[in-house]
Amino acid sequence: MKLLAAIAFVLFITSCNTMGVYEKTVFFPEHNWKSADTASFTFQVEDTASLYNMFIILRHEDAYGFKNIWLNIHVKDADSSYTIKREFQLADNKHWLGAAMDDIIEHRISFNTAPTKLKKGNYTFTLQQTMREEPLQHILNAGIRVEKQQ
Repeated sequence: MKLLAAIAFVLFITSCNTMGVYEKTVFFPEHNWKSADTASFTFQVEDTASLYNMFIILRHEDAYGFKNIWLNIHVKDADSSYTIKREFQLADNKHWLGAAMDDIIEHRISFNTAPTKLKKGNYTFTLQQTMREEPLQHILNAGIRVEKQQ
């Protein structure tokens, strides 16, 4: 039943008409994310005149035991590579901040402070969780979304 709800949720989200350029997630079949298991995503940028917004996508079960997640986001473009180390808030003191469907919560959280111009060429984003729990339990998917600003 959980799998059916997750598939319906993904189909609903991807059927919306957006200016999305790239969106991809990695599924964790055992619903846990080991810190050694990185999720890598490569895409190409052709349009250098537009501004882009970048998001972390995270899906977890309601049983996830934390209000946050710490991630290392490794970024590699044609000219450079760097790492963004960041904490993402997933809940306040009362409820999850993401969209819930049954017991699955999806978060789309911006990780660039303002819309950004991107250089032409290939980009690789690699996500690594750096939480103290090993492996991190109740995580279904992790990914990124890069979209043109409307």
